[in-house]
Order: sequence, then structure tokens, then C-alpha cells
Amino acid sequence: MSELWNTITRQVALLLASFLPAERRIALDRRLRGREEYRKLRLADAVVVSYGKSGRTWLRVMLSRYLKLVYGLRGERLLGFDNFHRRDARIPRIFFTHDNYLRDYRGDERSRRDFADKRVVLLVRSPQDTAVSQYFQWKHRMRPQKKRINRYPAHGTDVSVYDFVMRPESGLPKVLDFMNGWAEQIPHLKEALVLRYEDLRADPEGSLRRVVRFLGTPDDPAAARDAVEYASVENMRQLEEKRTFWLAGRRMTPKDKSNPDSFKVRRAKVGGYRDYFDEAQAARIDALVRGRLSPVYGYTDEVRVAPEGER
Repeated sequence: MSELWNTITRQVALLLASFLPAERRIALDRRLRGREEYRKLRLADAVVVSYGKSGRTWLRVMLSRYLKLVYGLRGERLLGFDNFHRRDARIPRIFFTHDNYLRDYRGDERSRRDFADKRVVLLVRSPQDTAVSQYFQWKHRMRPQKKRINRYPAHGTDVSVYDFVMRPESGLPKVLDFMNGWAEQIPHLKEALVLRYEDLRADPEGSLRRVVRFLGTPDDPAAARDAVEYASVENMRQLEEKRTFWLAGRRMTPKDKSNPDSFKVRRAKVGGYRDYFDEAQAARIDALVRGRLSPVYGYTDEVRVAPEGER
């Protein structure tokens, strides 16, 4: 309900500011979103930070199922900041953020200092796969207003996947800037856990147990196994089709059931970005990553490719 109220109040504020030039309205929208994120950050016991399309929804579904089992919660709810904490105070308030509006409210450098005393899970993914997945998010799922305020190509424009990925405002360069910025921040965080999507794929049960221990919740192997099975690609797509988590808004509903690329859970394939480029394009993309990405994450130009059908 609080999420709905925040959306309504933001829309009312933007309606009242409709006389402003487009750029001013965009700046106001981002600032209002940043103010709400800052409120949650201040109250949070733990934070999960990730760039969009890095596997956050998968982790969120696993954590939701795990906490439901461990703490005996009923119903099919998706973890959303403090909704589980309100049902059982032992469950930490977990703030999920892409860290893309806080700086509009707090300033470029100051915003990340606000994370310093928090328990931070930094979820990362191969930037090549992230950028390609962002393309399909933009093309099939993203609302026009989100495209405007985040400086993505305008709604309805025809942009190739390669041009999108190489576009500084929304593609691979932006992903690299995000990852490098957080790489610099890691030494200044009181408690930090770097979780790679590829490692989560290779050992989902072990990775999930690392996360719950880091969050300070009980380590229950049986609950972890159940949560991993529940969050399989096949089951998550079924949950999406059935709108199981409709209370979470549009994040877990397909835009078009007849189009697999419009699902939130699309392919979940490691190294799948190469399927969309010729050799020369892939080489330029990999060279950009090699030349710019911080080595702290352990990514190289040799991306481990999972067999077809493997999660």
C-alpha cells in the first residue's frame, strides 16, 4: 500500500508541475524517486544493490521463499523492503535498489557514502549479458516514462541490439560506469558481500546460504533447497504467467504472453550475449570490457557459457 501511495503522490506532484519544461519535469521525477529511495535506505537493515537485469528478481524470489519457510509466513508475497519485517520483526528490512535515483536527491558522490554503515549485497553480472538483457527490457517491457527519465532511446524508435549496447547513455558504457563506481566503494563499506550472477547460477543453493548468513538470518539447508527449486526458470515463468506476485506491480508479469522476450524471466543464459552479434561486434564489445572494467569482480574475456537448458 505504501508503494502505491508513493506512486500516487509522485504522479500528483508531476501533474502539478506539468507547466515546467520537459527536462525540469524529468529532474523532478528523478528527485522524487530518489527521496523515497533515501527514506528506505535510512531505515534498511540490509541493502541489495545491482544494475538492472543482473539477476535481482531471481534472488528476490529465492529470498522471499526462503524467509517464508524459515519464519513460517503464509501467502505468496514477494519480499519488498519491510513487508516481511512487519509480519515478523526478526526478518531484516531489505532495500533493493539499482542506485539510479539516489544521486539525484543526494548528489553524485554523497549518495554512495550513505551506504557505508549498511550491510550491502552487491549483485553483479557479466556486463555484456547485462547490457543485452537491458536491450530486451527496453524494447519489450519498459514504460515510456521510464525510458524518458533514464535517457533510453525514445519509445517506438528502431535501435539494433548492437547500437543499443554500445550507446553510452544506456548500454555497456553505463553498465561499466556503475560497476566501476561500486568497485571503488567496496573498501569503504562496513559490511559487503559481492555476489556474481554466474556463481549464483553455478551453485544457487550455496550462494543463497551465503546471502542469508550475511543478512543475519538462520541458515536452513532444507529451506535453501526448496527456495532454489521454487525459483527455477520454469516455475518462475509459470508464476509470471499466473500473475502470482501481482501485488509487486509489473515486475513479475509478462508484457505479452505470446512473446518470450517480453517476460521478466527471459533466457537466464550465461554468455548468451554472443548469440546477438557477429564476431567483429563481439570482439569490440569484449575489448571495451577488458579495457574499462575493474578487475575486482574477476570477469575476463573468457565468459563461461552454460549448456542449453541449464539455469
